[in-house]
Parts: sequence; structure tokens; C-alpha cells
Amino acid sequence: MTSRAPGKRVRKAPAERRTEIVTTAARIGLTEGLECITLRRIADELGVQPGLVGHYFRAVDDLVAEAFSHATMTELDGLLPPRTGAPLDTFRRFFGLISSTEFDDVSQLWLNARHLSRYRPVLREHVVSQELLWCRRLEEVIAAGAAAEVFRCADPWGAACRVLVAIDGASAYINTSAEMRRAPIAGMPRAVAEAELGLERGALTAD
Repeated sequence: MTSRAPGKRVRKAPAERRTEIVTTAARIGLTEGLECITLRRIADELGVQPGLVGHYFRAVDDLVAEAFSHATMTELDGLLPPRTGAPLDTFRRFFGLISSTEFDDVSQLWLNARHLSRYRPVLREHVVSQELLWCRRLEEVIAAGAAAEVFRCADPWGAACRVLVAIDGASAYINTSAEMRRAPIAGMPRAVAEAELGLERGALTAD
């Protein structure tokens, strides 16, 4: 009787394995909550030993923070790609997306992260960093629109910050008041942006 040698396990490159871990953690954080991210849970999802995940992330807080940044940055690039399209069309698309139910997971993630960041300093640093990145991305579109005289805005950075606060304010109701938030609250960020950019009411509504 001949014996059969076990197949060789394919060892992934460190960068590939780390990306796999972060991507998996980001998916769990986005769909289930950041509290659900543990080294064992990620190991089970990937079919590896927890020690392997621990090799890349000594503390789970580091993985949670990086997973949050990965998820929110991926969403930002999808919602508001850098330097693409006409400013007015870019914002119409952006506000259409964030007012839809497709944005609910991201809203819940931000709410979740802001709560946990009170107790987790590493996550707090990532939350602040992502807030600045989102503001800068908004500012770029506003500044481009102002330069093209499509928008009337003397302070793109200030306008971007106020628009982001309006988005966060509307998102704060994501887990409550589901019936009333859809129509009266979901359109608030768009209305704030229109006022900040000197546009007529409804100018940022997608056709």
C-alpha cells in the first residue's frame, strides 16, 4: 500500500496576508460592527491559526483601527473619487448615494467607531484621520467648483467641514427613527451643501 504525501500549503507573502486580514476585518466591521472583530474570528474566517493573525497584529485594537480606516477609505473612494468629473455632477452623484439605504452600513460604522473611540485611543486617531481625509476630499470638489464659478463659496474648507457635520448629524439617526429619517432627514446634508455653495434648492438632486 503506497502512502500519499500531503500537499504543500501555499504560504502567502506577508503583504498579501496582511491585506487579507485587514480586508476581512473591514468586512466584518462594516456588516456586523467593530466589536465583532477579534483575532480568533478573523482566523476562523481565513481558516488559519489565531497566532498567525496575532503575528501581524499584536493587539486587536490595532486591527480594529486599521479595519475601520480601510472600510471608510474604500467607501470614500467609491462615493467621491478623487479629481474625477465635473464638480456639480460629482456632488449630485455623491448626495444621491449617501441618502440611499446603500450608505446605511457606512453610517453605522462611523457611529460605531465614534462611540468606541472614547475608550480606544488607537481607533480615535484613525477616526480623526479619516474625518480629515473626508473633509479634504469634499474641499477639493468645492474648490474646483468655485474656481469654475459653478459654486459660490469663499471658504471651501469651512464649507466642507459643515457639510460633513450635516452628513454625520443625519447619520446619527441610523439606528433609530427609521421611518421619519428617510424623507425629512436624509435630504438635510444636500440642503446644507446647496446653501453653502450658493446653489438653488434642489440643484444637487440627481436627475
